Amino acid sequence: MSLVPNLEAIAREPWLSFQLDGQHYAVLLSRVSEVIRDGTPTPVPGAASDLLGICHLRGNIVPVMDGRRRLGLNVHAASDPAAARIVVCTHEVHRVGLRVDAVGDLLQPKLDAIELPPARSGRADDPVQAVMGWHGGFVALLDVAKLCRLDHAAKEAA
Repeated sequence: MSLVPNLEAIAREPWLSFQLDGQHYAVLLSRVSEVIRDGTPTPVPGAASDLLGICHLRGNIVPVMDGRRRLGLNVHAASDPAAARIVVCTHEVHRVGLRVDAVGDLLQPKLDAIELPPARSGRADDPVQAVMGWHGGFVALLDVAKLCRLDHAAKEAA
């Protein structure tokens, strides 16, 4: 399997955009099961620093990650609590919530606007698979499995 994302595949489907610390990100709409109002997840002792806790969603336990911490952003910057949401992402049988500052538009990327991301810290778990020019800036297009740290779980289960 190639580690370089298929830009044509990225352009085929719509993406749901959201904001974290004033920056724009997006995940494939087909990987979003729902968007819910932000709540207070139940903390999990000893959990990773970016795991806020778990929430009960229609009889299922869903882990909720802090999008800012997961992406290494400023966790102390002001955001509008009324706009915060939890984007529930899916990967195979897994569901993981991601707390975001605000949900944005649906995007339909055009192939000529998508580029590979600039080289970053070399983190193996970096979820940014591509970037797209948008509204005078850019949107980072995220791989849900890497974002939610599910790519390793899926490989180990195979």
